[in-house]
Amino acid sequence: MSVNITKDTGDAPTEAAKSHVAQQVPWTQRLGSARVYLGALIVLVWGLGPFYWMVVTALRDPKYTFDNTPWPTHITLENFRNAFDTSRGNNFGRALGNSVVIGAATTAIALLLGVMAAYALARLTFRGKYVVSGVILSASMFPVVVLVTPLFQLFTDIGWIGHYQAMIIPNISFVLPMTVYILASFFTELPWELEEAARIDGASRFQAFRLIMLPLAAPAVFTTAILAFIAAVNEYLLARLLSSDATEPVTVAVARFSGNNPLVPPYTAIMAAGTIVTIPLVIMVLLFQRRIISGLTAGGVKS
Repeated sequence: MSVNITKDTGDAPTEAAKSHVAQQVPWTQRLGSARVYLGALIVLVWGLGPFYWMVVTALRDPKYTFDNTPWPTHITLENFRNAFDTSRGNNFGRALGNSVVIGAATTAIALLLGVMAAYALARLTFRGKYVVSGVILSASMFPVVVLVTPLFQLFTDIGWIGHYQAMIIPNISFVLPMTVYILASFFTELPWELEEAARIDGASRFQAFRLIMLPLAAPAVFTTAILAFIAAVNEYLLARLLSSDATEPVTVAVARFSGNNPLVPPYTAIMAAGTIVTIPLVIMVLLFQRRIISGLTAGGVKS
């Protein structure tokens, strides 16, 4: 009996202390926390709202395309079948394969060049280093529309129109500055001591980079790969002008969708195609969100 009384009287001050501490939290701090959650909610709705409406429209019967009900109604999978229907001149399945080829090749080459360039800019000292950094960064400022005419003329002269390389090479030039910028920031924050220790043990600079620095940069490399792949898949203007029916990516194929009525675009089939393209990327980002967040933030946080 005495043990129970002692336990009750011992726990009571703890509960009271916790309640007292909670009451002492200033209202300004509570308001700040509420604003953080409210801002996160607004960003979430702003970012996922269009995607949600795209999925709802993709699952809706084409007869009810303009129904404003905010949740799925008249659910059907007919729109997904129409997206892959080739009877109207569409070949969405082939376009998906083309986008994977273009995006994967662009990402692989951009990462191969970007990793080495970023390491050199972050870890080496050479004449003109800041000039090279400025040139790489300024390359991302050129609007695509300015390059359309010269690229079209050049690729027509050398016979590249309608081939994969006509879209892969320009995409590399657009993706490479972003790749170098992200990876250079990350390499700058990695500790020099690890590389120096490997050099002291007899490893060459390349071996230290391959065995020590590159594995540590895996989160940033993975993040950059996803961003580069998405950027390459989303490109439309150059792909529209430089591709053919056999090499057109999904952005061009979806833009050419046609329905039963030539005066009314097949909105539901377009939404179904967009859902098919987007959902794998969303799943991949959700599965690897920790690596993506660490890759995006590590280069900008001082240790």
